[in-house]
Amino acid sequence: MHQGIVTTGWLENALQQDNPSIRLFDATFHLIDKTRDAQQECNDEHIQGAQFFDITRIADTDSPLPNTVPSVLTFEESVRALGVNSDHTIVAYDRFGLVSAARVWWLFRYFGHNNVAVLDGGFPKWLAEGRPVNADSVQYPQGNFTATVQSDLLRSANQVHNIVNAKGATIVDARGAGRFAGKSPEPREGLRAGHIPGSVNLPYNSLLNSDQTFKSAKQIEAAFNDAGVNSQEPIVTSCGSGVTACILALGLAQLGQHQTPVFDGSWTEWGSTESFPIATL
Repeated sequence: MHQGIVTTGWLENALQQDNPSIRLFDATFHLIDKTRDAQQECNDEHIQGAQFFDITRIADTDSPLPNTVPSVLTFEESVRALGVNSDHTIVAYDRFGLVSAARVWWLFRYFGHNNVAVLDGGFPKWLAEGRPVNADSVQYPQGNFTATVQSDLLRSANQVHNIVNAKGATIVDARGAGRFAGKSPEPREGLRAGHIPGSVNLPYNSLLNSDQTFKSAKQIEAAFNDAGVNSQEPIVTSCGSGVTACILALGLAQLGQHQTPVFDGSWTEWGSTESFPIATL
């Protein structure tokens, strides 16, 4: 495990050794294609031992915002039900390569668990390499996971508003250039188009190779530099709803920056709050 990433080879070797300390999760999230059922897809085909981690349900489901960070109690109860102990190694993957798995990486770290990683290249790379999958269900004993919230890893809308006014950090937006510019429609109805004033656009896929693995640390740093961002200075990452923002935070971890906070509500919250200013290109 290196800076929150594991390779397909590392994972297959660990599974072949039947390592009891690993909990593996399929964290696939379908935002656009509502005809797809991520839970069912996981049930039908998954990496050995994987369980489905539903980021839409292991969340604050009372919030009007999607995928919002859950309470400590909700998170503890949810992951204990999945058989997670405080000493387990957590590995997450998704069916796009890397879209939503980093959210699980960030959530566990927010709740004080650093022994967590994303499968580099995800399920597509695993399949492309001919590695084994099955449809076997798995059931673990109730876990004992205990959370310790790391509040420095999260920023609220009001905190981001204050940051913008004080220029206290660079807000880096992981959405595509069209959405950032306000020229492409938002996937969620009713949202204003544009971006947080003063924020910088760095689409999350700028950090990834064509096989959805992370680029080298040197290339990641160059991507931030090309966007006009000094990766060594304070950064808050944002996106549409706090999911792909976690990819930018994981990318910064490859550069040794392990405490990058995520704007949890991201553009869904900012763009729907009429009192917050917006910018377009």
